[in-house]
Amino acid sequence: MKIAIPTRDKFVDDHFGHCEFYTIYTIDDSKNVTNKEIMLSPQGCGCKSNIAGVLSQQGVSLMLAGNMGEGAFQMLNRTGIQVVRGCSGDTDNLVKEFLNDKLIDNGQLCSHHHGHDHGEEGHQCNH
Repeated sequence: MKIAIPTRDKFVDDHFGHCEFYTIYTIDDSKNVTNKEIMLSPQGCGCKSNIAGVLSQQGVSLMLAGNMGEGAFQMLNRTGIQVVRGCSGDTDNLVKEFLNDKLIDNGQLCSHHHGHDHGEEGHQCNH
C-alpha cells in the first residue's frame, strides 16, 4: 500500500493543491513503513493538475490530507485514491496514527470550493 501526504516542511499542507511536494510512504502487509519518497507537486490548483493520475500510477491508494475542494476530492476518488481529510502535523507521526487506526475523515471540504466542477472556468484555489 502507498500513502501520499501533501507536505510543506515535513508537515501536512493545509491545502493539497498548493503543497510543496508529496511525501509517499510504502507500507507492507505488517503495517511497517518500508519506503519514504518525495514527489514534487505540479504548480497550480490540484484539481486542475494531473496529480491524481500521477499518484495513482505510482500505486498510491490513500491520501492523508488537510483540506481540499469538492473537485479535487472527486478527482482523487475517480482514480481510486481514498482521501482522509482533516489531517495535520508531522507526516511521519501522521502515518503512525493511521497505521494504529487513529485517523477519521472529518468529512469537510473547503466551503468556497463546494459545488465547483474541477473544469469550471474562473475556478480559484486561494487560501
